[in-house]
Amino acid sequence: MLCLLFKPELQLPVQYQEATWRASKTTGKMTAIADRYNEVIRRMGEAAGRTGRDISDVTLVAVSKTFDAEGIEPVLQIPHFIFGENRVQESQGKWPGLKLKYPKTQLHLIGPLQTNKTREALALFDCIQTVDREKLVRVLAKEIQAAGRMPDLFVQVNTGLEQQKAGINPEAADEFIKLCRDTYQLEITGLMCIPPHDEDPAPHFKLLAKLAKRNGLNKLSMGMSGDYELAIECGATHVRVGSAIFGSRG
Repeated sequence: MLCLLFKPELQLPVQYQEATWRASKTTGKMTAIADRYNEVIRRMGEAAGRTGRDISDVTLVAVSKTFDAEGIEPVLQIPHFIFGENRVQESQGKWPGLKLKYPKTQLHLIGPLQTNKTREALALFDCIQTVDREKLVRVLAKEIQAAGRMPDLFVQVNTGLEQQKAGINPEAADEFIKLCRDTYQLEITGLMCIPPHDEDPAPHFKLLAKLAKRNGLNKLSMGMSGDYELAIECGATHVRVGSAIFGSRG
């Protein structure tokens, strides 16, 4: 099932032109990563164009989980500054130093957040994409007030109703978003989903877009290395791409 409309000519915005130009000048160790990065940007632009959108409407979150600082730095040097990580503890071991060296860096938490790691997450991450239960919301509200710092917050929706996967059930999403806003005064900025790996992701992307529109949200984090183009065609504003940039993990 496709979400595309039409395909105008692709024109990259200035920030992506600069990144891809610098990537094209790399040599040695960085070449493979730079080539993969350029290919992802090209495909993103084409996917955006097919629905009459501009690539500047889509944020590329480079998923660096399991890679150490040395493996991440070639992407920072392209330059690209928006990254996604799955675990707070792993991120604490590599990102404080990198963020000092590259102060434009923005970190997104895209894995489940344990309540006992909330304070540490708020200190390190600029966006938490996995808000999915009231207990976590309660702790987030308390720690955000104490820290005086509000990161971007996305509600994770379990569009496939998978028992092993985190996320709020779609039928409970409206009430949960209202709870976050009205009871805990949290500013929810978007929704995130991870479709079942063995299903067509398009219906899941469309469902997330429908939920977002109904709740007045304009940010949609959906699509990974295998389906980010389709996600963009379905309205994604954030795509989480790891192996298509960094290569295989282990």
